[in-house]
Amino acid sequence: MEPIKRFEELECWKAARILVKTVYEYAQTGELSRDWDTKSQIKRAALSVMNNLAEGFGRFGDKDSLRFYDIAKASTFEVKSMLYVLEDVNYLSTEQLIHLSKLTETTLNLTLGWIRHLTKTPKH
Repeated sequence: MEPIKRFEELECWKAARILVKTVYEYAQTGELSRDWDTKSQIKRAALSVMNNLAEGFGRFGDKDSLRFYDIAKASTFEVKSMLYVLEDVNYLSTEQLIHLSKLTETTLNLTLGWIRHLTKTPKH
């Protein structure tokens, strides 16, 4: 397998990009579109996932990179928590919530896999 040369090649970043796009789309609909604070918070959390994956990739040392990947991982949990808020206040449909939940889980699992790969790969 060839080494990854660009953050855009990371599967976890690709998944985060889809998550961000979907969050932005859903944020323009229904009650969520009128709640600036909640809409802003979930958008910022999703963006944090995507951008911290990119920033971590751009760091030179593994320790520094892993710090950003850990922030990205934590931000997926923030998105996941925000989905409960959106459910509790009926801001999104059940279908939208299920879709966002699946995207969040996929992003989280791919991010965890990337972190595991980096921490288990022997250094030369």
